[in-house]
This record gives sequence, C-alpha cells and structure tokens, in this order.
Amino acid sequence: MEQPKKRRSFPSAYTVIIIVLILVQALTFFIPSGKYSTLTYDGGKDQFMITDAHDKTKMEPATQATLDKYDIHIKVGKFRDGTIYRPAAIPNSYEQIEKPARGVTGTITQFLKSQVQGITESVDIMIFILILGGVIGIVNATGAMDAGMMRLSEKLKGKQKWLIVIVTTLIAIGGTTFGLAEETIAFYPILIPIFLLAGYDTLTAVASIYLGTAIGTMSSTINPFSTVIASNAAGINFTDGMPLRIIMWVAAIGISILYTIRYAEKVRLNPAASLVADQAASDRERFLGSEERKTSTDFTKRQKFSLIVFALGFVVMIYGVQQLGWYFTEIAVVFLAVTYILAFVSGLGEKKFIDSFVTGAADLLGVALIVGLARSVGIVMENSFISDTIMNFFSGAISGMNNVVFIWFMFLVYVILGFFIQSSSGLAVLSMPIMAPLADVVGIDRAMIVDAYNWGQGLIGLIAPTGLILVSLSVVNIGFDKWIKFVTKLLITIIVLILVLLAAGVLLS
Repeated sequence: MEQPKKRRSFPSAYTVIIIVLILVQALTFFIPSGKYSTLTYDGGKDQFMITDAHDKTKMEPATQATLDKYDIHIKVGKFRDGTIYRPAAIPNSYEQIEKPARGVTGTITQFLKSQVQGITESVDIMIFILILGGVIGIVNATGAMDAGMMRLSEKLKGKQKWLIVIVTTLIAIGGTTFGLAEETIAFYPILIPIFLLAGYDTLTAVASIYLGTAIGTMSSTINPFSTVIASNAAGINFTDGMPLRIIMWVAAIGISILYTIRYAEKVRLNPAASLVADQAASDRERFLGSEERKTSTDFTKRQKFSLIVFALGFVVMIYGVQQLGWYFTEIAVVFLAVTYILAFVSGLGEKKFIDSFVTGAADLLGVALIVGLARSVGIVMENSFISDTIMNFFSGAISGMNNVVFIWFMFLVYVILGFFIQSSSGLAVLSMPIMAPLADVVGIDRAMIVDAYNWGQGLIGLIAPTGLILVSLSVVNIGFDKWIKFVTKLLITIIVLILVLLAAGVLLS
C-alpha cells in the first residue's frame, strides 16, 4: 500500500530569521565594506565630533558654519535640543574600507555571536514581554479575563465589524503620532479572545492590530521617530508636506480596514474560509479555555478590580511612551508594579499566583527570543560595514532621472534600505543628509524625500522578517506563509496608492 505523502510545512519564525541571517551573511562577502564620515554632537563640550571612515576623529565648533562646511543642511539647534541624537552622515564622504578578515572560523563565530548579541541588545524588550506574559497569566488565573470577555462578546453581537474599525484606527493613530509599534505586542493576548468570541479567527486579530501599527507608522504625520527626525535631518520643517501625509494616512487605513473586514466577515459566515482553519480548535482552546470557563458568567468585584488594575497598566504605558519618552525598561517597570498590586487584589494563593506568573511568562518566551534573533541581522550588517555601501550605490544611481521616476525610484530605495535597517530614526539620520540634497537637483520639494522614506521603509515592514511581523505572528502561532497569502493583495493596492500620491506630490509641488 502506498504511503501518503507528507505535507511540507512552511518553516517556523525562528527558521525564517536564521535563513535571512545566513543570506545577509553571504551578502557580506560580495558587497564591499565602506563608511561615510559622520558628525556627532558632544553636548558636554558643545562641539561636533567628526569621525572619518577609518575611525579617526577631530573636534570642531558646534556652529551653523561647521554644518555648512560639511554640507549638512540641519539647524544647529536640532543637535543641541536632542532632536538629532544619532551620528549624521556627511554627504560625499563615502570611502571603501578593507573588509574585516573573517575566514571560515570567523564567519561561523560572527553567525553565532550575532545571535547572542542580538538577544543581549534586546533584553529590555524581552523582559517587558516576559513580565507582560506573567501578568496575563495571573489575570487569566483569576477568571477575570474570561468573565470580562463574555460580557463584552454579548455587547458585540451584530456590531462585530466595529471591533476591527476601532482597534485598527486607534492603533494607527498611535502609530502616526508617536510611533506605536513594539508596544502593541501587549495587545495580542488581550484582544485575540475578543475577536474569537466575535466569530473571527486569530489572523483577523493580527491583521487589525498589525496593520494598524504598520500602516499607521508608515503614514507618519507627527511621529518624532520618523517624520520629525527625518524632516530635521533633511533641513526642512516637519509640517512641510503634511496635507499629502494626512491623505495617505486616511486612504491607507481606510483601505486596510475594508480589506480586513472583507476577509473577517467571510470567515465569520464560513469558518472553513479561514486561512488558519486548520488550527481553529487549538486556537479557541488556547485563548478561550475550556467550555466551563467560556460559559461562566460570574463577574465578581475582585475580578473587576483585577481587570481595572491591568487596564490601568496600559493607560500608564501609553501616557509614558507618548508624553514622557519612555522605552521598554520603564514600561516593564509599570507592569512589574501591576504584578505586585495583583498579588494583593487577585485573591490567588501564593503558590497559584507564582505558578500563574511563570506559566504566563513561559507562553511568551518564544516571542521574546524572536525579538532578539531578529536584531542579529542588523548586527551582521553593522559589523560588516555594508549598509553605507548600499546607501552610496543607490544615491549614485538616482541622479539625473526624471522627477517622477526619481521619486518612485527613491521609494524603491527606501523599501530595500528599510529591509536591512529596521530603525526608522537610524535610517533617517543616516540617509537624509545624503538623499535630501538630490531633491534639489531634480527640482522637487525635499518633503517628498521624507515621504518616500516613510512610505518605503514602512511598507516593507508589512512583510520584512527582520521587523515586527514574525514577532506578532509567533504570539498566535501563525505561519509566515499564511500572512503573505493574506496580505499580498493589500500590499499591491498600497503600492499603487503610494506611487499615485508620490507622482501627484511631485507634479503639484
């Protein structure tokens, strides 16, 4: 009797990242190493430190004349007030340098060491994820989450579409204003049960949350970590070109919401149409629990208070990130404080409390590891000095083009650069002093370069394994192939929208 053929499954998130890491490692053998000279502000001495391609440094006065000397069109005050805090690349200063000698042993060492270093450099995010998982484990153990979700699901009947509209819109507002991105990891374990109770699947939840943050940050209007810092590095005000960015945000978010609703309603009416139908039962068991828990309608005062404390943690987190400039260390402290408060109000015994925290943290351990592994790709590029070489190649290829073709090609350049350089602020300060002056050559507004940067590096975030998407998918154990299948048509639609708006911006400017 012929044995049935085994169906090949798509590689896991870990394997995808390792494959990308190996490919980037291979590229370092073919792409020459090189560096731009950089200018860094030393606040203690009120001087600029100039570092050349061979790491030789010299100090110069922190004046506008010094910036003009190096053809950097940024106001000196932007360095002094901390807006530009990263080293700025000096135009026309690229030099090819000797490629770091590695050999077989060195390559293997770099491959392994970059992963450890990636985890080390991401430890603050990883700790936040683990503490968050622990808190969620505690809240789940109280039964508060289940009771609250049941009450909410009763109110959602007939209004399921609004769940997608509200979640995507609110997160997109956070993305366009203050760069809400990694912090959305905290929302998945909370919102996924609500989406399941509404009749949707886990992919709908991921789409609503991730498209909100990805499209929101891509269509940044006043985000200080992308639009503001890029505009300053380009020598313009961040309000330049604002109307086009607002149009982009409204159009892209509107398209994303309609796209998600179309898929979600198809799944609600026919669960077999779900791209993750094969894991529907396990998803419901994991996020909704047993039948006894799902049908329980008791909602005690202690459970309500536990949920209020938990929700207040998110309120404080959002306020701290937006108003106080917090990062993951401070956010982790907030949720650690929530943990201690829950120890007194949850009503769980000491043993159950600790076990629930550890179990919850363990559930998100894989997510935390993926964050660290994804960082290793950037580390390999940094240590091999190929990022500046890629930048120099594209800046040379762009000159002399028709202005519409130029801005389209600039968008493509930022799509490619965004794949390799995931830091929006880092890419802005590295590239804008070099790319923005090219706008003057072809006679277009420098704000268009900022748009090409925003939309290019933001668009690739929808599918780049080096970004946040694999982390998001790993929370719900959805394969990368299923996400690609879901998002492809939307991706093409957004690309067309971007090309139309870029051309309109150039022709109308």
